[in-house]
Amino acid sequence: MILGLDIGRQYIKAVVLDKTKGGHKLVNHGLRLVPEPNQTYDPEKISQPHWVMAVRELMKEMKINPKRVKHLVTSLNGSHVSVKQITTLDMPIEELHSSMTFEARKHIPMDGSDAVIDFQILGSNPKEVDKIDIALVACTKKTSSAHIEILKEIGFKPGIIDVDPIAVMNSYSYANDLPEDGAVVLLDIGTVSSALTVWGRKDAFFTRDLPVGIHEFVKALATKLEKDYVSSNYELLKEGVKSFNTEDASDSTGRIGIAERNVFDNFIEDIRRSLRYYAKTTNQSFFTHLYLTGGGSATEGLAELIQNKLSLEVSVYNPMKSFEGYNDDEIVNPAQYAVAAGLALRGGGFDA
Repeated sequence: MILGLDIGRQYIKAVVLDKTKGGHKLVNHGLRLVPEPNQTYDPEKISQPHWVMAVRELMKEMKINPKRVKHLVTSLNGSHVSVKQITTLDMPIEELHSSMTFEARKHIPMDGSDAVIDFQILGSNPKEVDKIDIALVACTKKTSSAHIEILKEIGFKPGIIDVDPIAVMNSYSYANDLPEDGAVVLLDIGTVSSALTVWGRKDAFFTRDLPVGIHEFVKALATKLEKDYVSSNYELLKEGVKSFNTEDASDSTGRIGIAERNVFDNFIEDIRRSLRYYAKTTNQSFFTHLYLTGGGSATEGLAELIQNKLSLEVSVYNPMKSFEGYNDDEIVNPAQYAVAAGLALRGGGFDA
């Protein structure tokens, strides 16, 4: 049994997989709200006791004893880590471990505090046969220690600790080949922030944390409608992007239209700027597809809006459909499990 546990700012998501001869079987999954339901959400008021209680309750619902979990994989949010692709000589794994701290100081900004370094091998470099591409990850020891402390208080023995963007890419790569030409884009829309990840078979791995998520959508709608947070959240869930319209949301062509610049326009402009930066630094401007994951991917009309604004094919990605035992009727928003699914796959020995 492999448990992928995504401890989010508003929801805890868990995916349990078993390895099979042909791949992986979905054994269990679960979702739990961290704050009190039907209350104004404030991310600043969520602290360790809230996460500990929420995870314990979810494990109880899933009939999992944390002390008996042997294969646990968790992750750190993209806003708390630095991730950068580097190219280095192909060498034994032991030598890679010893050289990564030096490489991290060259490629990732350090603030002078103690850093925790990790990496994931992405594959052979397409241009130089004796070199490999690596996703180099760094975070502060304080961030890592706080995460481990939460796991220990719950009763877990900490296992592999990944990062959200790589977990999302692993969940995608498990069922899909990277394009031969161009790069695929994954946008994991969370509660407080969103992780944009770009990667292609011949192109660099890139990730950027966008400081906008569902919480910003709801706050902006509350201001527009002059309603309270809970009512605005319900309106967003019910109407999606149309909730920002004062008139009919469709034009004569049936496309969604926004009468005035709003939080979604600003969000999409952040995506556009990030893709322009990627194109400028890598000389790759061909993006084959943009996939939405995370809780915010269920926002009605958002995929269509992004597609129209960026002239890029957009769809919501289901990370569960490739698992044996998956029942489409059991999960309302499977895209919300993208990180947890990627973590469980990592625990099962799969990485992109």
